[in-house]
Order: sequence, then structure tokens, then C-alpha cells
Amino acid sequence: ISSLPASSVVRLGLTLVPQLRELFPGFTVEETLQAGANAAGARKAGSIDDIYNLFPRLAERRHQFAGSLSGGEQQMLAIGRALMSKPRMLMLDEPSLGLAPILVAEIFEIIQRLNRDLDTTILLVEQNARLALGIADHGYIMENGRIVLNGPAAELRRNPDVQEFYLGLSESGERRSYRDVKHYRRRKRWL
Repeated sequence: ISSLPASSVVRLGLTLVPQLRELFPGFTVEETLQAGANAAGARKAGSIDDIYNLFPRLAERRHQFAGSLSGGEQQMLAIGRALMSKPRMLMLDEPSLGLAPILVAEIFEIIQRLNRDLDTTILLVEQNARLALGIADHGYIMENGRIVLNGPAAELRRNPDVQEFYLGLSESGERRSYRDVKHYRRRKRWL
């Protein structure tokens, strides 16, 4: 798909929520959602009311400019805009970036609901391994642009290397500080 124009990718049912959200600050919430519907092209567009049901805060702020929303509200709006094209696959790049923990939990709960209730395939790129593996069915761990481990998320959560290097747990399952891990790179078996 890398050689296709964005409109063709959306018509195929693939939608991306970029890491930095890339909203138009001068558009209202409603105008932003309508832009997402227009991006659907030949595909059936989603309903703004469905987005407001999913994100009630956006309904309250429908006439506010996107640039005046909080980081969490902007993330909700970026996801809502993507959902307006009724994607078969929703790709999310670092949805937790810059958000307070309570908003991260809310966003991830919504991501799970989208996958479960709307049967939308989710491709999630996330540095917080605990969060990502907590909601994923399958996971891939990348280092320096290379996949070094992959498998069912539950299996990855039990993997001793993943526990030590990404979840901060010792071999006995105790929390561990990364400052306590000596020779971090040398100890990774896959490097």
C-alpha cells in the first residue's frame, strides 16, 4: 500500500491514527469528524452520533476547535475521525503518548471495545509493553526496526526475557528497576 494515495488506502478499509494526532487546530470537533467521513470516499461513512456515543466528551465539545482540546480529547478526536471511515483495520501509533494514566486507561478500554464490539482489527504500536500485551491477542517485539520476538500476547507476557527487559520483573516475578539491570544489551539473548 506504500505506493497508493491515502484515499485509496482508506477505501481499502485501512485507517491510521498517527502518533502526533495531526488534527487541524482550526476545525471544530464536528468539522474534524465530518472530514473523516469525507475521507471514506466510496466506502460507507460512519455516524457522528456513533462517535459521540463512544466518546461523550466529544459531544460536549462538538463546537470547540480541535486545537483547544486537551491531549486526551485530541486523541479521542483522532480515533473518532479515523472511525468515521468505518475501517476494517484501525492502526494506532503510540495512542498513550503524552496522556495522563487515567486517560490512557480510558483510551485502551475503548480500543478493546472497538476490537470486540465492532469487530475492527487493531494494529497497535505502543512502547508500553504492559498495556499493549494486556489487550493484545498477538504481539511483536521490535528492536532497532527488527522483529525479535512474536507470538500470542499471553505467551509473551510469560516469557522471562519480556518480563525482565520490557515489564520490569525479575525471574521471581518481583518488580525490578532498570537501573538494577547490568549489561542490558549484552544479556538480551536475541541481540
